Amino acid sequence: MGEQDSVTDDCCKLSKGSMITADKRKTIFLLHQEGMSSRQISRRLAVSRNTVRKVIDQEGQMPAVVRSSIQIIDPDLLRRLHAQCDGYVQRMHEKLQEQEGIQVKYSTLTRMLRQLGVHRVQQVRCDWVAQQKEDWMHSVLQGAITSLQIKLDVGDTLTVDEVETLVECVWTEPLRLRNRALTLLAHGYGITPGHIATFLLIGRKAARRYIADFKKGGVHWVLDSSHEKVKKAEDPNYASAVFKTLHAPPSTFGFNRTTWRMDDLHAVLSKQGVPICKRNIQKIIKKAGYTFRKARRVLTSTDPEYQEKLQKLVQILANLKVDEKFFSIDEYGPFSVKIMGGRALTKPGEIRQVPERQKSKGSLIATAALELSTNQVTHFYSEKKNTVEMIRLLELLISQYRSQTRIFFSWDAASWHASKRFLGRVDEVNQAPYRAEHGTPTVELAPLPSCAPFLNVIESVFSGMARAIIHNSDYDSVEAAKAAIDRYFAERNDHFQKHPRRAGKKIWGMERIKPEFNEANNCKDPGW
Repeated sequence: MGEQDSVTDDCCKLSKGSMITADKRKTIFLLHQEGMSSRQISRRLAVSRNTVRKVIDQEGQMPAVVRSSIQIIDPDLLRRLHAQCDGYVQRMHEKLQEQEGIQVKYSTLTRMLRQLGVHRVQQVRCDWVAQQKEDWMHSVLQGAITSLQIKLDVGDTLTVDEVETLVECVWTEPLRLRNRALTLLAHGYGITPGHIATFLLIGRKAARRYIADFKKGGVHWVLDSSHEKVKKAEDPNYASAVFKTLHAPPSTFGFNRTTWRMDDLHAVLSKQGVPICKRNIQKIIKKAGYTFRKARRVLTSTDPEYQEKLQKLVQILANLKVDEKFFSIDEYGPFSVKIMGGRALTKPGEIRQVPERQKSKGSLIATAALELSTNQVTHFYSEKKNTVEMIRLLELLISQYRSQTRIFFSWDAASWHASKRFLGRVDEVNQAPYRAEHGTPTVELAPLPSCAPFLNVIESVFSGMARAIIHNSDYDSVEAAKAAIDRYFAERNDHFQKHPRRAGKKIWGMERIKPEFNEANNCKDPGW
């Protein structure tokens, strides 16, 4: 019986599964006789290697189809075994072989049971058990079972106090807590998380999480949501780690690339011990207003000495003395004085419009220096961005801060910030005779890495100023715009004189982030 079934199966596999014709069989066997390997024959004729091996074993001949005889087993024996095994066909199959000595295929046995009309008893029994579980949870939900009866049902898995707390929560609390409480009661009753999730219409992961939290901290731990962690995409610590890595060039971490990929960024953070997925990294970057698609918003510095310059800045700020000042310097503009767009509250149905073509009333360049330890801004207006204006700012600051022993200049890598003429003037004011005559401090330069505007702290102040008084503006003249800027900086300086503190914690006006030096900062507004 078994041999006949085997021959029949092999024949069916070759004739039905692979659809091998007699001509192809002969071709396979002839190629084998010519010395061609099974792999080569398989590729050449587009048939599987298993089929090629079977055809070779059969010497290219079509095996005769031997139909198996119909096997008959006593129906009473099948019914008796079905009752003994509680409807489990697998147990019946084993007992037929071990106790009765009857060799029968599992599929043949199930066919016989279907003919007897008892093949669905097991499924009906499972459905009945599932219905019992659902009825119990429904009774608890409707208050049809007392706390005492529930305690007897759950046994030692829950104490009396825990049962009373959970039952009270099921009857009185909102849906979120009710689902948690009923999950724990059903788990104590012995219902699986899958059945619980199906009844409550929640995810299986949620049901398993409630049960795991119960095992970890008890009932009150599950019902109290105050301990739940902040989402990683909203955690400032994870955001700081992402931008701290993103601001450095990929080559710093051994990647032979000029721009970051998400896979590389995720790999670096994982090595640094920051467990965060790619999706959360994308959310953090998107929330900050940045994108990898536009070059004007690139976050990565290409300076090969990025880490060295950054370490120097950190050391200067960490060791800054009382009689020393650190300035973040940059220029705002040039920008035209005209009707400016921006975000503002509008009435329903009202659409604010800004003329695409309009005559400018003039243009402005504001050159400014932010002193980080006192949050004071020194500014003036320039006609151009050049070395002359930088020397003018240098002389203004050393005159304004005569009482200091040393001041630091930090700015980006613009050409006029490091011209020979300017560096020569710095050497002159640092000479001992000049300092003795004018009583000025020593000047040291601490340039930022190239292509790193996100590290320039004054960009944060400029962004706040732009949102407060430049966006949505329509000044009558250049002088009116200057007056607004002067007033903004005057009020800002006055605030920090009355409330002295180092840069940070107090965000003035609409400044985008804290105006403080931090490697993870994005001081410049990516939209402007």
